[in-house]
Amino acid sequence: MARVVVKSHKIATVVTYLEMRVRPRPAPLPTAPLRLMRWKAPALERYRTLFRRVGEPWLWFSRLVLPDDEVSHIIRHEAVEVYAVTDPRGIEIGLLELDFRALPACSLAFFALVPQLTGKGFGHWLMAQSLMLAWRKGVEVVQVHTCTLDHPNALGFYLRSGFVAVRREIETFDDPRAKGILAQDAAPHVPMIIPKPADISARS
Repeated sequence: MARVVVKSHKIATVVTYLEMRVRPRPAPLPTAPLRLMRWKAPALERYRTLFRRVGEPWLWFSRLVLPDDEVSHIIRHEAVEVYAVTDPRGIEIGLLELDFRALPACSLAFFALVPQLTGKGFGHWLMAQSLMLAWRKGVEVVQVHTCTLDHPNALGFYLRSGFVAVRREIETFDDPRAKGILAQDAAPHVPMIIPKPADISARS
């Protein structure tokens, strides 16, 4: 068994890539008191606020560190669709991002609800909505990925939704909390490792 030591300022995660190559049979959509609202040419700060709201508990930070022009180019691309999930009060509590730039593949680039909604069945509603939108003319495969930093039920949820695991990778990156990108109390299930003086000297 190989063992890899991860430095104190780094985080390691196992990423599982999944695919769905057969369009699901038509079925009644699950009911939920939520709405899916398309954001066309979304404002950058509004997008990042929602991205942080749904992703900070799982250490999502990619769209927070990309330059503004790169994020804007992605989310305003004609082949990318961004949706906000809203509750009955109109509060934005979920994010769905569909990426059709690599047809015939559609990627569920981001799929999440705020943690407070976990276990209430709303994930099934959002997945049904996502697949209905993703499977359209020209699409032959729908892709998604998850990692060991996500909710522990995420991988099983995707498998039960009809996805099949096709690839696994190990990814390492600097802890975004140590750099002030995310709050230090974000993702308490992934404790920060405070480097010892010797570790800091080794990094300098």
